[in-house]
Amino acid sequence: MNDTELKERIITLKNKLDVSIVAHFYQKDEVFELADYVGDSLQLAQWAAHDKNPYLVFCGVGFMGQSVKILAPNKRVFMPKIACCAMARMIDVDYFDANVKLLNDAGIARTDILPVTYINSSAEVKARVGMMDGYVCTSSNAKKIIAKALESNKKILFVPDRCLGQNIAHEMGLKSCVVGDGSDPKEFDILCYNGFCSVHQLFDVEDIAFFREKYPDILIVTHPECKPEVCALSDFVGSTSQIIDYVKSLPLSQKVAVGTEYNMVKRLRQENTYVLSSSKPECPTMNETTLQDVYNTLLSIQEKRFENEISISEQTQEWAFKALNRMFEL
Repeated sequence: MNDTELKERIITLKNKLDVSIVAHFYQKDEVFELADYVGDSLQLAQWAAHDKNPYLVFCGVGFMGQSVKILAPNKRVFMPKIACCAMARMIDVDYFDANVKLLNDAGIARTDILPVTYINSSAEVKARVGMMDGYVCTSSNAKKIIAKALESNKKILFVPDRCLGQNIAHEMGLKSCVVGDGSDPKEFDILCYNGFCSVHQLFDVEDIAFFREKYPDILIVTHPECKPEVCALSDFVGSTSQIIDYVKSLPLSQKVAVGTEYNMVKRLRQENTYVLSSSKPECPTMNETTLQDVYNTLLSIQEKRFENEISISEQTQEWAFKALNRMFEL
């Protein structure tokens, strides 16, 4: 089947089975265009949790499908590809516990640590954070969540993205370090786990210098998962949805270079928009999902095989929900 035939079959099956399809901004165009709703990870989780259809096909990466299941445990959630965000894979429960122990060994009691996990983490890590009365955050609300967490007068253990943690600390005038880097963590406010986004690591200060020299009036826009030195030289730093709103607010004549995933950038606008990298910054796991995968998933629902369904244990769901819900309460 060619893409046109596949799309027709997907739409027919989707309507017949009462299935909703959601897609993250980083998905390929052909998958993105089929979705009933598109957005960033938090927007999709919130929308999908309240969707009335019994079945949901989530085109994204694993932690996103899990987030829907945490918020709406009775909904049946399927993923055409259970691709795993590389950053989310950098931390698991064992690594989380090991970092807490490192802080304990450095003289910080467990009761003096309040963890905050970026939404780019597994349900199990979110549950561990929930057990310690911690929070989930997104790139758009991390500053607000950390400000609230600091009211506890505890040290903030921020996982898993060191860059987001460091960038927010800098913005708030706080001191941050990476756990295990040889620093004394007692001297810092935000203690960052040593994880990162492989895509956003592609952007460098040399790229910014190149564009500023070529286009003196250009604006540099980056995601807070970029390196702190890159964000410090940017004209605007924001989450996926914030970047979209910012770029769309600019006059079409304004040149702008954007440091985030390629599929999203190319859809922002066709002229005067550039990718802030010498290489093509495609997220490999987001790009795993194909039209054939979407079709196969719908076919498995029709035939009651229910392939790639997301499941989370009751205990994990309970504790992960506590961490997520603390964010929503703010």
